[in-house]
Amino acid sequence: MDDDDGLTSELFIAVGEQLKVLRVRAGLTQKEFGRIVGYTESQISAMERGVRTTQPDFLDKADDVLNAGGVLRAARKAIESAQARARVRHPGWFRDYAKEEAEAVALHDYSTQAVPGLLQTEEYARAIFTHRRPLLDDATIEKRVADRLARQQIFERWPPPTASFVLEEAVLQRRTGGPRVHADQLLQLLRIGKLRPVELQVMPNDREEHPCMDGPFIMLTPKGRQQVAYLEVQGYPRLITDPNEVRVFSERYGIIRAQALTPRESLSLIEKMLGDA
Repeated sequence: MDDDDGLTSELFIAVGEQLKVLRVRAGLTQKEFGRIVGYTESQISAMERGVRTTQPDFLDKADDVLNAGGVLRAARKAIESAQARARVRHPGWFRDYAKEEAEAVALHDYSTQAVPGLLQTEEYARAIFTHRRPLLDDATIEKRVADRLARQQIFERWPPPTASFVLEEAVLQRRTGGPRVHADQLLQLLRIGKLRPVELQVMPNDREEHPCMDGPFIMLTPKGRQQVAYLEVQGYPRLITDPNEVRVFSERYGIIRAQALTPRESLSLIEKMLGDA
């Protein structure tokens, strides 16, 4: 971690601690406070621990709700400055894609092994990094978790990107992190799947035909640029910009979506799985 990363992390931790003190003083639980400001309990928890970036607009709203007298609002400039200075906080090989993702106007993800990073809960992400081989040290795990949660804030900007996700049913059946983490992850999928700009679909295990057995991929449309495709196999990434190659993935994704359950059917399946969890 370089000096800029360290200072930025310390700033988010300090603001998170202030947020917690003010929330407790107001007599609100994380769940109650989250309901008022439009965030989930886990998102409030992550912000209070400094592993999720507190957005400037959120600080304004929280200041009013918690009657903070301008304490949180005063941190807005520092947060904006830190975000402007900070380079993209991901492993070097991932940064090109992360930069494109942060500015995307459309994003389409096909996942075969795990829940996409943009949809993961904090504990699910931590389980993924904790059991990765070769092993990561604790500091690296926490940084990777924080970076993954920070990526999810693309859903909070306006206008948000148009997003669709197709997950193989086997991904939802895998109890990554244990029963509680698995159940919380299913709840997260239900919540995000109901967002207006998001379409979430499940590819059932019983499909007899499948247009893509070659692994997961992402289709991304950066602002003002042509669509690209992104692949990652065993930690080796590839960002594809050639239009002819991108077209192949676009065609595959279209067929995958056609063969998957509809968004409504997919959410019903996840609800049923949650009941069985």
